[in-house]
Amino acid sequence: MATMPTRPLGRLVLGVVLLVVLVVVWFALQVDPVFAGKGKEVIVTVHRGDSFSTIAGELHAKGVIASTFAFRLDGLVLGTPPVEAGSYELRQGSSFAKVRSVLGNAPNVEVVIASPGLTLHEIALNVASDRGPAFAHSFVADATAAVTSSSFSHGSSLEGLIGAGTYVIAPSTTPLDLAHEMVRGFEKEATSVGLTPSTTINGLDAYQLITSASIVEKEGYYPSNMPQVARVIFNRLARGGPLQMDSTVLYYFQQDGGTITRAMLATVTPYNTYLNTGLTPTPICTVSTFALNAVLHAPVGTWLYFTLIDKSGKEAFATTFAQQLKNEQLAHKNGLE
Repeated sequence: MATMPTRPLGRLVLGVVLLVVLVVVWFALQVDPVFAGKGKEVIVTVHRGDSFSTIAGELHAKGVIASTFAFRLDGLVLGTPPVEAGSYELRQGSSFAKVRSVLGNAPNVEVVIASPGLTLHEIALNVASDRGPAFAHSFVADATAAVTSSSFSHGSSLEGLIGAGTYVIAPSTTPLDLAHEMVRGFEKEATSVGLTPSTTINGLDAYQLITSASIVEKEGYYPSNMPQVARVIFNRLARGGPLQMDSTVLYYFQQDGGTITRAMLATVTPYNTYLNTGLTPTPICTVSTFALNAVLHAPVGTWLYFTLIDKSGKEAFATTFAQQLKNEQLAHKNGLE
């Protein structure tokens, strides 16, 4: 009786074994890519409610892991750690064990937000709350034109020359690194709106335009108000009288909003635009692209006054003081003092 040949079956078994070996080797290299070499440090941000699949996708996108499938399979076998929302610094080409270790602990990266309208002092306070007073003290020392140069700076202050945005403070970030990044952030912001160090408008150089934009930021508050506020500033400067802007007085006292007292108005400071004519010696806050665009493209108009007229933040503009008084009456009628 004839027997079935065994060679094809042997080949099949051998093929299966080889496939299994290849899969095992491939998976092992995904788990710990010992031959891939270690890449640069990157920041991976986990948002509240992100699934493990979403986190795996972000890790893959940043080059931390090579295969989301292998990482998820590894998680099924060994379990997935609970991951807090926040930012994590990880090295590209990390082992799965290292990734699990980092994600299983608290976020190792702090985030500082430099919002438009914040002063350099307020940003330093935010830095201190994240990294402590020693780091913040060094940041303040480094955030000066003498240490961190800006193509827009006049004098030693970098007030107003910090780019609005969110900045990541990784474990390896130094105070000087942060200061440099913030200044570069402003220069990118300026480029995006067409402001250069050689720009001049209405007789104002680039630094004076930034100073004007910082006052616009504080006084206009909402983008819809800012272009006309810029025109008011230009008109008052052209007239030669004082700007009479409350925000500049408050800046000296490190206050953001609030009532201007008679004592404040009587205090002689370089930032008292009731006692002094012209602009303040420095900007008074971080500026937005809206404020920069407002001074670069201020509308034509004869306005000299403005006031808040309703609780939505709308401001009314006037050419004469009589018109201003009517607007103030409207504001009082709408419940504003």
